[in-house]
Amino acid sequence: MVKAADMLIARRADTRARADFATWKMMAKLNGLSALPPDAQGFLAGYNNLLEQMSEAEATEAAIAEVYKSYYAEMGGGGTPPDVRPRSSQPAADNVTAFRRPAPKQKKPAPFSAATMGGPDKRPLPVALIFACLVVVYVAIRMLWK
Repeated sequence: MVKAADMLIARRADTRARADFATWKMMAKLNGLSALPPDAQGFLAGYNNLLEQMSEAEATEAAIAEVYKSYYAEMGGGGTPPDVRPRSSQPAADNVTAFRRPAPKQKKPAPFSAATMGGPDKRPLPVALIFACLVVVYVAIRMLWK
């Protein structure tokens, strides 16, 4: 039985192993093998030996598995590292969907408002006209108080 903490360590180790191995392969292709740490050079040498015996995909997975085991032990995982990658029997299909613009939402009319009192053709009073009326009322009240 695998503990939750060991599974967390296993996922981290697997992610790190895959990322590091991809980086190491790219560095090797760009003639930067001498800049890699000695353990990375050792893993790449093992990968090159595996390439002579099997296909590139199989050799890559085998090399990543070795790096994963090393990282799992280094991170404090107990026992044999659990398998974190489920094996799919079918190759992954293209799951990209075309972008479609969502349909425009229709506005629902308000049940009762000043805008709908005169029907859909009548426009509500502009804000400037309302403000002008308020100013006239204010001035009229001020004149009446004097």
